[in-house]
Amino acid sequence: MAEDSTPRPQRRPATPSRKSVLRGALLATGLPLFLGGAPALARNLRPSAGEQLPLTPYCDDGDDPTPPQMEGPYFKPNSPRRSSLIDAGTPGTRLTISGYVFGPTCRPLPNVLLDFWQADVNGAYDNTGYRFRGHQYTDEQGAFKLATIVPGLYPGRTRHVHVKAQAPGHPVLTTQLYFPGEPRNSTDTIFDPALLMTVRPVGAAREATFDFVLNVPHTPPPSPPPGGTWRTGVDYRPGARVEYGGFSYECLQGHLSQPGWEPPNAPALWRRI
Repeated sequence: MAEDSTPRPQRRPATPSRKSVLRGALLATGLPLFLGGAPALARNLRPSAGEQLPLTPYCDDGDDPTPPQMEGPYFKPNSPRRSSLIDAGTPGTRLTISGYVFGPTCRPLPNVLLDFWQADVNGAYDNTGYRFRGHQYTDEQGAFKLATIVPGLYPGRTRHVHVKAQAPGHPVLTTQLYFPGEPRNSTDTIFDPALLMTVRPVGAAREATFDFVLNVPHTPPPSPPPGGTWRTGVDYRPGARVEYGGFSYECLQGHLSQPGWEPPNAPALWRRI
């Protein structure tokens, strides 16, 4: 097989003061730990000896956002809210994907909508139901975790997982996550090494990490003037209609409403009618 000549992004020089402050702040909030007691950030992981893997975009001032990619033909709205796409009888190699969502200045972003979809073990997408489809929100520390399987190979593509990410009041990022060491990485025309996850075996399963960087400020922009029937803390279902700021909106995807997800700020959840 020909060697993959795709240019590999270079890691930015570390800035100890910023990283020390961030790491201390994350540890102080009780985030899950990885080996050695450090936060389980994808950027802290290292490839095995002799393995040349591009890293998740390094988070510092002026960092490049996670690059977008095409949606593909199989996205479906209204996926169920869940952090696990599997049950006891689901075939396939178990895979956990975890990480954080940051702004461009290394601040964790809470309440980011992450909508995942992927092929099953045979490389097929469920276009009638919602198998291997689900959405979740990052927690107060910007963390997420997804339980799924290693997707099968879809014809003409390398192995990948689709995701949409949207911070409150900001545009949707549509992208894809990739697996290192896949033979088809060198032939897939849209493969981007900047979107490689860090993957390691854990027994018969796999653990993957990836940190998203969204081009949004840490503080959500001011909301339009309130008013109408929309409220926080309501479990809105697809098709529900509300009034907000003098306009009518229809719910596109079921969700539990929260501050920052007002209808004008969340086009992935609400459509103005």
